[in-house]
Amino acid sequence: MKICVMTSVYALAPDDRHASFLVESHAQLQKRGHEITVLAPSYHGLKTHVIDGVDVIRFRYFASRWENLTHGDGAPGRVSNPFYFAMAIPYVISGAINALFSCKKGCFDVVHVQWPFPHAVWGIAVKWAYGIPLVYTFHGAEILLAERFAFVRWFLKWALKHADAITSNSSFTASKVSKLTTQAVQIIPYGASVETRAYQKTSKPEAGPKRLLFVGRLIPRKGLRYLIEALPFIKTDHDVMLDVVGVGPELEFCEQLADQLGVSDRINFRGFVTNDKLQDLYAHADVFVLPSIVDTNGDTEGLGVVLIEAMSFKTPVVASAVGGIPDVVTDNETGLLVTEKDPSALASALSRVLTDQQFSWQLAENGFHNTSEYFDWDRITDKLEKVYRRALGTL
Repeated sequence: MKICVMTSVYALAPDDRHASFLVESHAQLQKRGHEITVLAPSYHGLKTHVIDGVDVIRFRYFASRWENLTHGDGAPGRVSNPFYFAMAIPYVISGAINALFSCKKGCFDVVHVQWPFPHAVWGIAVKWAYGIPLVYTFHGAEILLAERFAFVRWFLKWALKHADAITSNSSFTASKVSKLTTQAVQIIPYGASVETRAYQKTSKPEAGPKRLLFVGRLIPRKGLRYLIEALPFIKTDHDVMLDVVGVGPELEFCEQLADQLGVSDRINFRGFVTNDKLQDLYAHADVFVLPSIVDTNGDTEGLGVVLIEAMSFKTPVVASAVGGIPDVVTDNETGLLVTEKDPSALASALSRVLTDQQFSWQLAENGFHNTSEYFDWDRITDKLEKVYRRALGTL
């Protein structure tokens, strides 16, 4: 099967972690003999390239200096700026033109659009021109925009009428999509995007300070500030160190906050790290923390793939009960869930996991087994193949 995936975000280089879950999903499909081509926007003039055997067609939509609408802190955050809002017009038009040129009749069996607002325009143009079946995957951000803006809601209702199959990354997202369409919405999550088999923990605690790990873009909805504010209140007999992996516009603010709270010597801001280093950090963390929030734009965590990755290393997790996170974490069973924006609750949950070794190990074991079953890539790829066959009318 030849599949064209249209997306706003994709890895910029083989070791880049932008949309790493999509890169891994495509690798799994390739193993089964499918051919994947990705259509994605350029980033500061980036040209068409190849990532792990996948052709990534990069289309230009603005002067290279400002060509960053979809990466970094992402389009939902940037479009509040009138300049970037206006940039969305050439972005959509250029994407549609390139989609028509790239998807000539007979080139692909299926078109798969990620984040259907506004990218459904590209898929619909191809479907109208060449009759290629169209699949959508919703990740959450576009649905939250629909709750804020009537025109987004109208657009998605219209676009959904043209879909041959619809998927979402979590039950949270699916429930919101279902309010816009009478079509079935299948939940297909994503799995870990780093190799885990050689790095599974044992129940014996490691010597030295207790290590917390945060992985994610440094943007408001990831909630890192609340984890930093929780650090002084964590109660344990050991020193506590926090490793922060990621880059983004919140870095300077978080560094200043750590200085103000007197905890800067307990935080390692590591920026971007290689997959090998990330594996090592997952493997040696005592707790993984994802303190996500619903930000001022109404955006939140669609699923939380980093939680799946942490669980795959038998690392206990603590996270906020927002968005699609409860699909990954069952409170007191596969991890701990806390109220968003509550440093006190976060510190209490972390103290419990760090001081109760038996409880911590049970969470890790449960999380590992749940991840191995529900977020297994073979299971996920089976579901995705069935969706493609359903869109083609061969199932």
